[in-house]
Amino acid sequence: MRIAFVGKGGSGKTTMAALFSRYLAELGRPVLAIDADINQHLGQALGADGPPPRPLGADLTWLKDHLRGDNPRIPAADVMIKTTPPGPGSRLLDLDPSGELLRRYAAAAPGGVRYLVTGEFDESDIGVACYHAKTGAVELYLNHLIDGAGEYVVVDMTAGADAFASGLFTRFDLTVLVSEPTRRGVGVYEQYVEHAAGHGVALRVLGNKVGDAADVRYLRERVGDALIGWLGQSAWVRAAERGDPLPLAQLEPDNLAVLGSLRAALDAQTRDWEAYHRGTVEFHLRNAAAWGNRAVGADLAAQVVPGYTPPSPVSA
Repeated sequence: MRIAFVGKGGSGKTTMAALFSRYLAELGRPVLAIDADINQHLGQALGADGPPPRPLGADLTWLKDHLRGDNPRIPAADVMIKTTPPGPGSRLLDLDPSGELLRRYAAAAPGGVRYLVTGEFDESDIGVACYHAKTGAVELYLNHLIDGAGEYVVVDMTAGADAFASGLFTRFDLTVLVSEPTRRGVGVYEQYVEHAAGHGVALRVLGNKVGDAADVRYLRERVGDALIGWLGQSAWVRAAERGDPLPLAQLEPDNLAVLGSLRAALDAQTRDWEAYHRGTVEFHLRNAAAWGNRAVGADLAAQVVPGYTPPSPVSA
């Protein structure tokens, strides 16, 4: 099951992605956290010390070669783009930490959470590249991932509505928009609703930095039934943000209950693998026509195998 945390900058989405990842790991669930934000702070929020792991977005040739496997329709890495769908012969992935990709790119954080990072801008990127070149690595990864029920991928997304620059926003079973009880916070939710219309996005709102009943009332009036819960001031979160995380059992009971509601809402989702793959193909064809064919000098529509659907996991 896949969940994305989105919201305006400073809303607390990275904190919530880290907190929910820790919560799942505390329950003994397999969980992989992915930092797909331009500001790479998820590892720190998870309590990881030392240098970050090898960035997924910094080694795209290896990643593409790994994912294309023996697919005869993809003869080389340089004809793969961020939306390239899997086909017969492609290498499909799971969440087994012993797998080659996770051994290469994932790191362990305290509490049993493994995490990936897309990577920050470096000197060679400044002025010549957009961040979607790096988040495209996450999209490729998720397009080739066969995850089942009881397994969790938690993604900290870019701020605002920037995710709509690619098909990445459709790769999740549940999208949680973290919103402060403010016009700007709710405005990002309204923007998400507008852009996601027609794409089957399950979108809920999680209130954050809620101070009183008036804040809750404001969120309910603006987002209605999309509001899944809210977090008030938290000494646990403040300690974690200082780098002194406490045992999760010490999280305030009301806030812990909100995490349970999130997990219940995520577990209630069902994924139609055929529809999911159709969405992959749709965005690939759209990107191929818009820029991909011209960029690689090939007809990328030929990479699509009519009637193919990746095998779904037995547990799904």
